[in-house]
Amino acid sequence: MSRPIWTGVVTMGLVAVPVGLYTATEDHSVHFHQLQRGTSDRIRNKRVNERTGREGASDDIVKGYDLGDGDYVIVEPDELDSIAPGRSKVIEMAGFVDLGEIAPVYFGRTYYLAPRGKEYVKVYQLLRTALERADKAGTATFTMRSKQYLTALGAQADVLVIHLLHWADEVRDPGDVIDLLPDRRTKADNRELKSAEQLIGALSVGWDPRDCHDTFEERVKELVEAKRKGEEVVSGAPPPDATNVIDLAEALRQSVEQAGAKSEGSRTGRQRTLSAHRTRHHAEHPKRSRTDRGSDALSSLSREELYRRATKADVPGRSKMNRDELIEALQHQPAA
Repeated sequence: MSRPIWTGVVTMGLVAVPVGLYTATEDHSVHFHQLQRGTSDRIRNKRVNERTGREGASDDIVKGYDLGDGDYVIVEPDELDSIAPGRSKVIEMAGFVDLGEIAPVYFGRTYYLAPRGKEYVKVYQLLRTALERADKAGTATFTMRSKQYLTALGAQADVLVIHLLHWADEVRDPGDVIDLLPDRRTKADNRELKSAEQLIGALSVGWDPRDCHDTFEERVKELVEAKRKGEEVVSGAPPPDATNVIDLAEALRQSVEQAGAKSEGSRTGRQRTLSAHRTRHHAEHPKRSRTDRGSDALSSLSREELYRRATKADVPGRSKMNRDELIEALQHQPAA
């Protein structure tokens, strides 16, 4: 098991939970070493004194704040630690917001938070469940490795997650970095807009990250394997031509037709799965009514909780189901 990269306490009012912070993601990208061309000699980066050309030892390296004209204010690592906020081991909830209110551009890395002992599991689970049912995230700041972070604490199935957020002054105004932005007064053609909305509706699916994979990484591995075998490297397909404004309405119309056909096929498959599931259930439990199952209060649960229950019940096709379909499938599950 992994070791926490930070330990502290999460507080909500007078409720405090000792927690550990764990990395939630990992990098599976293909990595290359740097080599001198024509050789197998590694090229490495070193910390070199630019005046003497000699490599500097880690213990001899300090931080310098540039004042200009070659003048620096020298700051020792322990001096930064000494001025860290006094409650640097506390993640104190300052308020609660809807995650949807936080623009995606503010999100950085995400970490898991876990209780630091069995005696804290009950309080931890109470906080996690309350956040999940409220569909809220707690905003807070905390300090880690001599840096203070703005965070949003939210709930996933079984675990609390903490999202590191960018500070407001770190997010650039799009108008300052992009030369060509649409004028807000520019109106879209109603017919084209309706077609675009239909296309979005036809292509709407339940989110399951397992359906997505890194095709570029696969291509890199294919490239390496082909070169290892001395085979020809096949280039990828070029990007499609930009849609001509004159052809936009026709392109949208054809896209809606294609998406509709694809969506209908997918929907039919899900309906067949649900139908077969209901038939099997009624054959096994003919006397169990839908009213009897209403006590489960499935409609009050989040999609994550519904999906977790569907996983435990081994509901077929669950990864493709939306919230209503998950509720319907779970209502036809036999009593535990």
